[in-house]
Amino acid sequence: MMRWMIGIGVVGLLVLTYFLLPILSPFVVGFIIAYLFNPLVTRLDRHGVSRTWGTSLIFLGGALVLLVALVALIPVLIEQTVRLVRVFPQLLDIVQQRIIPWVTQTTGLELHVDQLRALVVSHGETIAKVVAGGLSNVSATGTAAFIALMNLLLIPVIAFYLLRDWPVVIARVEQMLPRHRVDSIALMARESDSMLGNFLRGQLAVMIANGVTYSIGLTLIGLETGIAIGMFAGLVSFVPYLGTIIGILLALIAMYIQADSLWPLLLVLGVFGVGQVLETVAWQPRFVGNEIGMHPVAVIFAVMAGGQLFGFFGILLALPVSAVLIVLGEHALAAYRESRYYRGKDERALPPGDGDEPVEG
Repeated sequence: MMRWMIGIGVVGLLVLTYFLLPILSPFVVGFIIAYLFNPLVTRLDRHGVSRTWGTSLIFLGGALVLLVALVALIPVLIEQTVRLVRVFPQLLDIVQQRIIPWVTQTTGLELHVDQLRALVVSHGETIAKVVAGGLSNVSATGTAAFIALMNLLLIPVIAFYLLRDWPVVIARVEQMLPRHRVDSIALMARESDSMLGNFLRGQLAVMIANGVTYSIGLTLIGLETGIAIGMFAGLVSFVPYLGTIIGILLALIAMYIQADSLWPLLLVLGVFGVGQVLETVAWQPRFVGNEIGMHPVAVIFAVMAGGQLFGFFGILLALPVSAVLIVLGEHALAAYRESRYYRGKDERALPPGDGDEPVEG
């Protein structure tokens, strides 16, 4: 009876979470922030700094870093992003005036870009109308803007209290666990925490390192939108190869339009080649290692499945959830190998790897 009640409670909690997804954003982001910085606050606590003061110091330092980024970096990113958006109409002109005539002359195929241009313009007008309509509705009612502002203000508040009271929250969760399972659940929780924490902090460091590497490299070769493209490619690099592919395409297009020559494109490829080498031999081993050990195809599937099921936050949480599921799966596999179904009725449990060696006689 108790198992049925627990199962019904879990299903009910999942259903409730699904319907509350629109208002859970600040809580999810606040929890992630608290989780990422909890080891640092814990370390300060061990050195005599209370969790309240430690959390305050962390938030003060984060606010200073954010302020410096807003003052120094954000205007540059906005300027370069606007410049990058203006590149695409020029790209369409290049396709029409150079690429299509070359393709027609070489292959004999007649291509028409007028329909493509009309399609792009029509969709652009549609998007502009939707955005304008949305902005007018927001300005008229103010509800969406108020909710967005409240969510933005709630994130640091939720993160502060979760980070300050993290041991209390964990202790209360532990008190709710069934006593005869508390040791096994605690073991899985520690393993999940080790894998998940190291992966999240490491992957964040890899993304920042990639963004800085690409931005510096593209700026040094003279690309005017190098910082915007480089940082975007770095932030998208949590999906294997996606950040590199998108960054290369954007940088090649921007550089070709800027330089009107093919030779600088080799420099772009060189920058991303060096960035990939650094990520492989330096950033990944240093910051992440083999914490999850998922195949790149499995990573891509996890991210796409998360986005399909839960939208943007599904994309963000796909790999962390996969890390926890890997730990749970390893324990489930170990239990399966110890079961009578796996061993057979009269077979004893064998350690992994045993039973395959030839018997000398």
